[in-house]
Parts: sequence; C-alpha cells; structure tokens
Amino acid sequence: MFHFQQLLRNLSGFQSNTLQNVLKVRHFGSGASNENAQEKLRRVLIVSKLTRLEFEKLREQQLSDECLEQKIRDRGTDYDAIKYYHHLHKDVEQKVARSFRQHGIEVQVVTRVTIHKDALQWADLIVPIGGDGTFLLAAGRASPFFLSNGKRTPVVGFNSDPRRSEGRLMLPKQYSVQVEEAIRRIMANEFRWMHRSRIRTTLVGAATTERPSPMDLHEFHSQPVEHQEVMSPSPNGKSRILPYLALNEVFIGEMLSARVSHLHLRIDNADMVTKTKSSGLCVSTGTGSTSWLTSMNRLSTNNVNDLLEIVRRRTAPGVLDTIDPESVSQEYNDNLVFAPDDPRLCYSIREQICVGVWPNPKGLESRGFAKQIFVKSRCVDASLVIDGSIAYNFNDGARALLEVYPEDSLLTIDMDD
Repeated sequence: MFHFQQLLRNLSGFQSNTLQNVLKVRHFGSGASNENAQEKLRRVLIVSKLTRLEFEKLREQQLSDECLEQKIRDRGTDYDAIKYYHHLHKDVEQKVARSFRQHGIEVQVVTRVTIHKDALQWADLIVPIGGDGTFLLAAGRASPFFLSNGKRTPVVGFNSDPRRSEGRLMLPKQYSVQVEEAIRRIMANEFRWMHRSRIRTTLVGAATTERPSPMDLHEFHSQPVEHQEVMSPSPNGKSRILPYLALNEVFIGEMLSARVSHLHLRIDNADMVTKTKSSGLCVSTGTGSTSWLTSMNRLSTNNVNDLLEIVRRRTAPGVLDTIDPESVSQEYNDNLVFAPDDPRLCYSIREQICVGVWPNPKGLESRGFAKQIFVKSRCVDASLVIDGSIAYNFNDGARALLEVYPEDSLLTIDMDD
C-alpha cells in the first residue's frame, strides 16, 4: 500500500537540494529586489498569439490565400473579421518589437507552434502579446524545471485586443495603446516587482514514466509539447516533477464531461483518504481565483433571492427587507478571490456527489484551502490539465501531489498606478 508520509519526506529532501540549483532569479535594472547581481536588459523574447488566420493557414498550407479566403467564406465564417483581428494583433506586436529595438534591445518573436527551450533560455525578459491564454503559454514555459538551466525569467504581457479580452494577467489596458510609454517605464524601472504563486505537480510511481507525451490543448489545435521532467526518488519506484508550473489552476477529471470522475483525495497531512465522485477537481492559485474558481463557485443574484425567500419564511416579517440581493452576491463572489502571492491552494470539487455513501467518508467540503493535495485516480479516460492547456494522461492508478513553493513563483511587474 502507498505510504503518503514517507513520500513527503523523500520528496522534501530531494526538492530542497534541487531548488538550490535551479533558483537563480533573473532581475534587471536598479528596481530589482533581489540579492543576486543585477543584470541589464539586453534580450527580449516576444511570444505572439496564434491568430485564427494563422491557424487557418497552417491547417490549409496547400491553399493559396485567395482559395483559403473562399473556403472560409463558404462555411459561413466572417473572413473579414478574422483578417481584421489578425492585423489588430500584429499592429500591437510590431509596436512592441519596434519600441524595444529603439532602446537597443535585441528581439526575437516566437508563436505557440515555434516556441522552444533555446529561445526561452536566451531571453532576459519574456513578453507575451495577445490575451491571458498567450500569457499562460509563456508563463508555463518560463519555469526553472522546464528550462533546466536554473533561470527564472520575468514575464510581462501586452493585451493586443483590450476591447474583447479582459487580459487580467497583462499590463493595464491603456498600455495596449501607449506601448512606448510602457516600455519606457520598463527601461526606467518605474514599476513594482510582483510574484505570483504557481502549483508544482509531482506524479508519483513508476508507471508515470510510461505514460504518453503531454499535449498542448490549444483552442484551435493540439500538439505534443516538450516534457523533460525532473526525476526524484519515492518509496514505490520513481516520481517526476512536471516541468510546467500552473499559474492559474490544475484540473483533474474525465475528458468526457458527461462521465463521472472518481478520485481519491488527501488534503494536507490528513490521516484519511476521501473517495469522491464529481465532475472533476480544480485546484487554483490566487491568480486563478479570478478565473475558473470564481466561475465555478459564484452565486448569482437569483441564488441569493432564493435563499432569502427561505430565510424570510423562518423570520419575523420585515427583518430582511433592507438586504440587497445583488450586493450580497457581489460580496460573496468578491470573497472567492485571494492574493496572487498567497502560498495556499484552493480546491473546488465540481458538482460533488453528496448522496448515499458519497463522499466516503462523509464531511469533505467541496471547496477549501490546503497547503498540499494528494490525488489518486480511479478514472477511465482522464487528464491532469495545467492552466487549461498542458494535458497529461491521469487514468486509474495515477497519483499526483500538488504543492506551492515560494521559489516556484512567477516574476512579473505591476504598473497599476
């Protein structure tokens, strides 16, 4: 039988030694808050959004531009809109590249398809241009475990379409237009360093080395990704630390949403494993708490109205008349959000089955905070998905340990005035 406490002892010793080697944080300029020698910003890697038009061209490489346009129009898709938003994005990208070069900075541009380890290791600063999805792509690759050279490179993003994209991870929206001002402030160190906690995932057991390569689940296409893991010892064979750190969340569950996800959970160092059935497990950081975590747990004004109606029937008339349901739901939803640098994990069990014998044993809340979460799969066709993108098979018998370490945090900047 798997011994959880022994695993933690073994992994802790391994990880502390490993991280002494990988923790070489890359700051630049006089604003750096780090005891290491400061380095001048010389090389910028732009991670460009894969636009819909670029995807269509990749998928239909044998077609001329005219034939591709006709094919897109024939299926009822608005080709003019696709082309407009492609150029909108490229205009911002070109402004960012040009502005950095005017400051004497060497610039390379990669996309989701062409991004590779050598380019990431080359850069002093990684600049995703697009929306939050592009930022998550860049942040997932900006990991000391992925780069394997002990480098932690800052990531700073520009929102290329602020009218249609919220872009919470990017610089404030005014800098989508005021590109030169944003880069002037970066060069002049007129910003605050910001650390965002990330989730480290360790797959446990010898069988983890036999699983297929992970996949990049982009909205337009899927492709294998680089996946050199850090190997570590464990009581029953090998374990591996996944090279991709989750900035938003780790989701574990059946890929077919209609199928029940059967997972065994151990929260922190609890003596007891809880068997659950649900629509999957979402484990979020503070950064991710504004995203899927809130969407999954939010209360609508109608929900609050329904609850107040029940309470009214149990209280004296008029007691609740001054309560505004909309403000209650807003306050509840706001309280779901926690700080980006918070060292805790917040787990949410989606649509947890709480009838009959489930969960077993009783008492596990469907949402809560933890320092570490151990998960064992009893699923048929499941995945462990990092930031909605990098997917690893996670079927029956697969085990994972989810944790947050301060040294794994993503280094970025804050320009909110």
